[in-house]
Amino acid sequence: MNYTLHQLQVFLKITQTQSITKAAEELHLTQPAVSIQLRNLQDQFEIPLTEVIGRRIFITDFGKEIAVAAERILNEVHAINYKTLAYKGQLIGRLKITVVSTGKYVMPYFLSDFLKQHRGIELVLDVTNKAMVIESLEKNEVDFSLVSVLPENLQVDNIELMENKLHLVGNKEQEFKRQLHEKSILETIPLIYREPGSGTRHIMEKFIKQNNLPVIKKMELTSNEAVKQAVIAGLGYSIMPLIGIKNELSNGDLQIIPVKGFPIKSNWNLIWLKNKSFSPVASSFLDYIQKEKSRTIQEWFGWLEQF
Repeated sequence: MNYTLHQLQVFLKITQTQSITKAAEELHLTQPAVSIQLRNLQDQFEIPLTEVIGRRIFITDFGKEIAVAAERILNEVHAINYKTLAYKGQLIGRLKITVVSTGKYVMPYFLSDFLKQHRGIELVLDVTNKAMVIESLEKNEVDFSLVSVLPENLQVDNIELMENKLHLVGNKEQEFKRQLHEKSILETIPLIYREPGSGTRHIMEKFIKQNNLPVIKKMELTSNEAVKQAVIAGLGYSIMPLIGIKNELSNGDLQIIPVKGFPIKSNWNLIWLKNKSFSPVASSFLDYIQKEKSRTIQEWFGWLEQF
């Protein structure tokens, strides 16, 4: 047997996702690279690990047993790495964080220097919708979560990371007067919404309800990127977090439409379960955030003050 740790890692991810495409995405590899690793692993066994029916891949019973063994082997490798680093006196372990989709423009900048200082920490960062973020926190599956709207029915502690500004945006095709528009402009243009449960949608709907605006809902999309591309393509307008449209504003693909009452403001919050027992890694990260928050904001997000 000549299988490699990389082959086992790829195969385990395939069994977890039930898809070569999804495995490739999560491992940041190309689909051909994943297929090659699967084939090289399969060549070492006379019994099939997978079978393809139609366009779907299925894991055989034998393959499932190999996946269990692969996970055990990979966990042991992680343990060896951790023990080596611990012997050297380094902080080791996993840091698990879930982030709402727009939070992917925020969280990496608060993690970068911390992870550089502690090479023994393995980051597990899951970017998903708000409902899944809160669910993972409620089940105590993660150390922290990043949200723009605090959960109402869950007892949490939090630290405010930075301000979240939302503006009405459109593409570059239609010209708008530079003057400040009345809020009633929202009644005359087709609006693109995020999906139910999205923090951005919650803030948007709260503003519309408070101002009693009978708006035109054009469509509903499931990610900030999808909304952004739809607005650029001219399918409608949307209220979007400024943090996610920096490049599009710079190159002119999007424009901010000045409206009274905008920007709508909320806060990005790092939250955790009340009375949670922190691991040394999580505790160290929280200390780092409290000490370095202002510097990180100034270094990476100073441009937000222009809007």
